[in-house]
Amino acid sequence: MTSAIPRRTSTPLLAVPSRAEPCRAVQCNLRYHRACIAATRFKQPLEVMASQSMDIVAKVLEQQVLQSARLVEEQLDAELEKLDRLDEDELEKLKERRLEALKKAQKQKQEWLSKGHGEYREIPSEKDFFAEVKESKNVVCHFYRDSTFRCKILDKHLAILAKKHLETKFIKLNVEKAPFLTERLRIKIIPTMALVKDGKTKDYVVGFTDLGNTDEFSTEMLEWRLGCSDIINYSGNLLEPPTAAQKSSSKFTKVDKKTIRGKGYDSDSESDDD
Repeated sequence: MTSAIPRRTSTPLLAVPSRAEPCRAVQCNLRYHRACIAATRFKQPLEVMASQSMDIVAKVLEQQVLQSARLVEEQLDAELEKLDRLDEDELEKLKERRLEALKKAQKQKQEWLSKGHGEYREIPSEKDFFAEVKESKNVVCHFYRDSTFRCKILDKHLAILAKKHLETKFIKLNVEKAPFLTERLRIKIIPTMALVKDGKTKDYVVGFTDLGNTDEFSTEMLEWRLGCSDIINYSGNLLEPPTAAQKSSSKFTKVDKKTIRGKGYDSDSESDDD
């Protein structure tokens, strides 16, 4: 019995691809390139559209900004115009008030002058004293005696202040012609100034004690003393006399008081015969 001899098979050394494989690879490459081309074509319109949209948005924003700027500018112009009108109105009102104040001050000045302010003068009798203080709010009355030298010193300063302070009346009265008044006001020292406000005697300046106790006091010193009693409108420093800086380096001349013979008045002068 004869046995079948098995058929020998051999394995090839290199696999030979089939004809279908190259076709698939080419097809894949074609699809990829087509996709890239399609994507490129689709991307360009998007970029163009985005650029156009940005331009539109920029133009819209620019228009809105310009419109807002115009509105703000118009509002500012309106406010400035309003302020200009207000300034003109206020200036006009200020001018009117200033003019009114000047008219009032001039009227007051004329009224003071008509009542004897602005000059230092002598009244003839004690009866006239009451009429003088009744018609004026502020009055400085110098009670004097011809034989008292210091009264003449005071006259010089009061004449200057009378012209400077129109708001106050400055008068003088001889004590020998006013026995009742000098007794009523208890005037014992000559010179004495009675400071009368609203018809009432508010204060006295007796002798030169408050003026540095010297014959050489300045008009400014007397002005300061009257200002302390609010009998004049004083614009300086009431807390310190004008000669305060000189007091430490100078000595005042002290004068003893003497009695005026036969009249009962104390004189603040060195001699009754001056």
